Amino acid sequence: MSGNRWRIIVLLMGYAAIGHFNRVGISVAGDEMFIPRLGIPETRMGWVYTAFLIVYTIGMLPAGWLIDRIGAARALTLFGLTMGVFVVMTGALGWVTDTPESLWIGLLVIRGLAGVCNAPLHPAAAHAVSDVMPAHRRATANGMITAGALIGIACCYPAFGWLMDRLTWQWAFVVSGSMLIAYSLLWKLLASSSLPHPHPKSVPDTATASGEPSETEATPTGNATSTGDTTSASASPWSMLGQRNLWLLTLSYAAYGYFQYLFFYWMGYYFKEVLDVPDVEARWAQFWIMLAMGAGMAIGGRSTDAVCGSLGTTRGRRAIVLTGMGLGAVFGLIAVNVDGLTSVAVCLAISMGATGMVEGVFWTTATDIGGRSRGLAGAFMNAGGNVGGLMSPVLTPIMAQVIGWPGSIAVACVISGIGGLVWFLINPPSSD
Repeated sequence: MSGNRWRIIVLLMGYAAIGHFNRVGISVAGDEMFIPRLGIPETRMGWVYTAFLIVYTIGMLPAGWLIDRIGAARALTLFGLTMGVFVVMTGALGWVTDTPESLWIGLLVIRGLAGVCNAPLHPAAAHAVSDVMPAHRRATANGMITAGALIGIACCYPAFGWLMDRLTWQWAFVVSGSMLIAYSLLWKLLASSSLPHPHPKSVPDTATASGEPSETEATPTGNATSTGDTTSASASPWSMLGQRNLWLLTLSYAAYGYFQYLFFYWMGYYFKEVLDVPDVEARWAQFWIMLAMGAGMAIGGRSTDAVCGSLGTTRGRRAIVLTGMGLGAVFGLIAVNVDGLTSVAVCLAISMGATGMVEGVFWTTATDIGGRSRGLAGAFMNAGGNVGGLMSPVLTPIMAQVIGWPGSIAVACVISGIGGLVWFLINPPSSD
């Protein structure tokens, strides 16, 4: 049984990796092709990134509701198929037009539609973790999955750049999107049958007609999935959205998202255009920084389960978040005040690695709060995170014109630190 659980987690890590590879490829193309060679201004390119995030955020709550209705397995298959198609279309756009104005409009439309397709990924993955993992291993599993996402992002900078160098940027998107479509079919083949599918609406949530636990309660491994359930079977799933803990958790995640998305979308530009780092060196610097964040996520998830075992759920998770987001803010501030690529990259790697430690805490806490509606709870938190995240790609270059790039990065560090302090007000439910 344990081997089956971890097989699902490894598959989810791969899904998160290839999903984020496809999501971040647009920023690599933006830094090296759309802005410098095809004439799209950086502020307009920021709106392409933000269009994705706006629609992604708007689609998050419907995606969470859908996950709770059709199950994580089906929602993840749907994500891979649809997101892959729009990534392929991003490349095909380059064969239709290459003028800056029409290319920009096309990117806004295609990437916006891709945003809604991407919405189920993380809430469905966290839902699946609650389906198959015991409570004392869920932060570890969530940390591993989000680490997979960062591995995909880290590999995207050198690998997508290499694809553009060898195949042209259009083919780079086509190949990347086709890989995601293929992985979604692999997921359906290998994992879909191992995860529970919700019963039809006519079947009660708490039991079947024979009195046996329903699939929303029991998993293939025999673990209850409603630990920490804060909603009753008869309550509307939307009533869960009125909980104070969930709102505070979402506020903190929004601060985290602002900090994280700045580096997802503008770190390459900062290295290449502000620090004058050559393209290949900048790609590898980004690779190691994102890999450090992924390592932080995996370490943070395992540390969370260990620390909570000693200090209890509330104090353990609070300690991890305060440490991670605090150190992330401090080393981010140091990074913009040192000289030399190596010094900047090392400080940013420490900053991102420390910040990444908190990812498993957030997703595990959201699903604990949500209980039966954990897809919706995770989606709500992620929507808040992306409210912070979608502001970052647009505000960062605007602030940089006034206070410089180091100043705009420092603002993000301060926001992240404040987000960590919000955890003094959060009392997560025990998942034991």
